[in-house]
Order: sequence, then C-alpha cells, then structure tokens
Amino acid sequence: MKKQFFLFLFVLTATISKAQTEYVTQTNIQYYDQATNKSDAYINERCVLDIYYPKNTKNFATIVWFHGGGITQGSKEIPEYLKNKGFCVVGVNYRLNPNVKAPAYIEDSAAAVAWVFNNISKYGGDTSSIFLSGHSAGGYLISMVGLDKKYLAKHNIDANSIAGLIPFSGQCITHFTIRQEKGIKDTQPIVDEYAPLFHVRADAPPLLLITGDREMEMLGRYEENAYLARMMKIAGHKDTRLYELEGYGHNMTEPAFPLLVKEVKRIMELKKKK
Repeated sequence: MKKQFFLFLFVLTATISKAQTEYVTQTNIQYYDQATNKSDAYINERCVLDIYYPKNTKNFATIVWFHGGGITQGSKEIPEYLKNKGFCVVGVNYRLNPNVKAPAYIEDSAAAVAWVFNNISKYGGDTSSIFLSGHSAGGYLISMVGLDKKYLAKHNIDANSIAGLIPFSGQCITHFTIRQEKGIKDTQPIVDEYAPLFHVRADAPPLLLITGDREMEMLGRYEENAYLARMMKIAGHKDTRLYELEGYGHNMTEPAFPLLVKEVKRIMELKKKK
C-alpha cells in the first residue's frame, strides 16, 4: 500500500510538472541577415524558420527539423510528435529547385543551423545540445551540413559542435535533384562533393541513420544508408548506427520519431556522465 501511494505521488508530480510547462511558437523568423534578405526577394520570402520552445526553461535540447520534398517542394513544419517533449523544435524552410540550384539549398540549411547556434541561448537553449534531423531531402541536407564542414565553417561554426545527426531516409549519394540539374538520370548513382558519402570522417557527430524497409523504400535508399554506415565505421567513426523499419516505405516518419526522441535522450544522458 505504501509503495502504491508513493508511485501515485510520483506520477501525479510528473503530470503536474508536465502540465505547467508552457510552450511558445514564433514563426517566419528570417535566418539570413538584413542585407542578404534585401538583396534577394526569394531569400527574403523563403529563408525563414519557426521555433517552438519551452518557456521559462533553461538548457533545453533543440532539434532542427528539415522537411522533405525532393528539394523541389515542401514547407517548414513542427512535427506534432516532437511537441511537449521538453525540448525545442525548429522548422526550417530553404530555397527550392528550379528557382535555385546546388549548393544554394545546402547553404540555406547551414545558415539556418548557424542561426540556431547563434540565437538559441536567448530562448534558454543549450548550444551544446543542438541536433539535426529531417526526412528524405531534409535528411540529405542535414547530412551534408553535418559531414561537409565547409558549409558551417562559412559561419564560423565547427560542424563537430552538432550534438547528433539523425536523418530519416536521406540520400547518401548525390541527391537525384542535383543529378537532374546536371542532366543525369535519377537511376544513375553518382558520388561527388554533393554526396554525404564523399565526406565520411572519423570525427563527425553521432550519426543515427533511419530508413524504411529496403524492399519498400525509394530507389536504393536503404542500401545507400547501409553503405554510409559501413564507410563511417571503416573511417573510424565510433557512433554510427543504422535502423531499418521493416514494413514501412519511404514515408516512415511516424515510427521513426520515437527513435529520434530516444536518440536525443541517449546523447543527453551521455553528456551528463562526462
């Protein structure tokens, strides 16, 4: 009876604590500077982000989320599953093909991540706990920003400062839209400077690759991720893992979101132990 009482008290306290956490959303924040926005109408319109964060909370983790859509469509979002979890979520828009070509959308992604590094502490966030995630094209973009260090270096940020990379079904070879820009068909695999695979390195942030079922995925998406995982390990990276969600195709975000949250918590716990 005594144990049941204390269990009830613990659950009640946790419930009250969760209920008292208020979340605030701010939308359409421009992540380029004023001069850049004035110089390009499309940047001014498209290069914005939304931020959802726990109010009156200190040192929270942040997930920067990039939407999918083949780099030709889609819009920023704050995924419902990621809400009310105790951390901040930033939804990012970036310029799209055919309005721009590579590397413009990768540069946008890096600029948005740089904005988070430079501003999240103003909201209460911890700059050492910034995670990047996204689905499909979004997964590709965060892999490029996290593995090819030159994009964040332009903003004086070390890509190794990222707490973790968790792409959902991202391309690991050169993205098919970039291949199309070069007149290469999407069934012709290419690995060049626009491929995450080109930038494997031992000192990269923790990397969790998540894909759908290899027999149900788009093109060879599972196999691309499996090869990236293998090459990262061969390069000496100590924290690369790959999950294949059997029974799910390319649109596998629903079962992947719990894995994202679990990964954020895992890395946060490891940080506490150091």
